[in-house]
Amino acid sequence: MRIIAGAHKGSRLVTPSGANTRPTSDRVKESLFSMLEGYGVIKAANVLDLFAGSGGLGFEAMSRGAAEVDFVDSAGTSARAIESNAEKLGIDHSTRIHTADVVAYLAGQRAGGVHESFDEGRIFDLVFMDPPYPLGEDAVTQILGKLTGFLDLESIVVVERSARTPEPTMPAGLEVFRSKTFGETAVYFIQLEGESDEPDKLDEPDKSDTATT
Repeated sequence: MRIIAGAHKGSRLVTPSGANTRPTSDRVKESLFSMLEGYGVIKAANVLDLFAGSGGLGFEAMSRGAAEVDFVDSAGTSARAIESNAEKLGIDHSTRIHTADVVAYLAGQRAGGVHESFDEGRIFDLVFMDPPYPLGEDAVTQILGKLTGFLDLESIVVVERSARTPEPTMPAGLEVFRSKTFGETAVYFIQLEGESDEPDKLDEPDKSDTATT
């Protein structure tokens, strides 16, 4: 796995051992980050990378100008890979790694991590959520519901799912404003309901535009 653009373009990332990690492909990342840059959400952003794996999405955001990233994954192998990648890239001072269940983290009940600091009331500009495909739809909705307290009206949540599963059910207060399909992968762009200072983001003409392999 590599970073595809920005200050750390071409840098190879350590990946966790085992078969439970599913890295986002370069093709999906290229299109995803092109859209996020178009929304102006990456520069100086506070980023939350849930189910982080090797941290590929969070590190890609850092390479493109994000300020800080919190990585959350329940696997110790993932935490160690993320820590190694942050040190290799020289950005460990701008990352926090939480070895915790995602639901527990969002409830403020961390299971202990590489870094223990946690800010009550912190707002994230950009959230990546790439759960294992077998994770049930009810669980996805539950996590999205717990995310609302970490967002403001300018925040964007990106959820990656199998294209074979239905669009995630939105809890009260959240809405999908765009979705895109890449072969077997579906990506959903989500925000808080309500007026925004970025009308171009809200006025996407086709919520379900697709790209096929």
